Amino acid sequence: MKCPHCQVTIHPDFEKTQLTHKTNPNIGLNERGRHLQWTISHMVCPSCHKAIFSLKGVSGSAITEFSAIVYPKAGIRLPAPSEVTPEIADDFNEASTVFADSPKASAALSRRCLQSVLRHLGFKQHNLADAIQAALDATIFPLSLAENLDAIRGIGNFAAHPIKGTNATAIAEVEPEEAEWNLDVLEELLDFVYVQPAKSQVRRAKLNEKLAAHGKPPIAEPSAVDTDSLNH
Repeated sequence: MKCPHCQVTIHPDFEKTQLTHKTNPNIGLNERGRHLQWTISHMVCPSCHKAIFSLKGVSGSAITEFSAIVYPKAGIRLPAPSEVTPEIADDFNEASTVFADSPKASAALSRRCLQSVLRHLGFKQHNLADAIQAALDATIFPLSLAENLDAIRGIGNFAAHPIKGTNATAIAEVEPEEAEWNLDVLEELLDFVYVQPAKSQVRRAKLNEKLAAHGKPPIAEPSAVDTDSLNH
């Protein structure tokens, strides 16, 4: 298994404690009235040294009816890549974590995260829909990503909601599928803006080392997008 904290692959070595209740025999009933035997398990990750707790409910027929990591609360996808700036990564990870409990809150966080990424690229419009349009007009994204970003405005249904899309952090009515789509597009955007450039930089550095060893000039650095001029 992977540690839900640090994502390092670890061997599960849980200590188990069976839960009992002496005065209330119905404490272990599930929603169908079936008695379950509950077990709480815990361990410490040998890599990051953080605690992990899981809860398991087994019926009398030895069928596991519930099993989940209850701490830390896991998101619906992997954490943001290490190349992403901490503030943006925190918003993305939290949007993923709260999705199961509140798609509405997840959508608000993912929209704020999206606006932060666009601001990082130089598109600083207050209205998120306008920032998305400015980024699309700059034609700096591959076609598939541009189409997905364009769909975000429709998915968010900014025009139909009372908030009119002016506040990326506001909480509007949202379907779970819409909130999950926001996360899907964000993953694609984070990969394009942060991960791929970092990988390219490493590859260029290795190639330049080889070129230098043969007395040849280094390859030119890629030119940055002048988003300031595009926003005027």
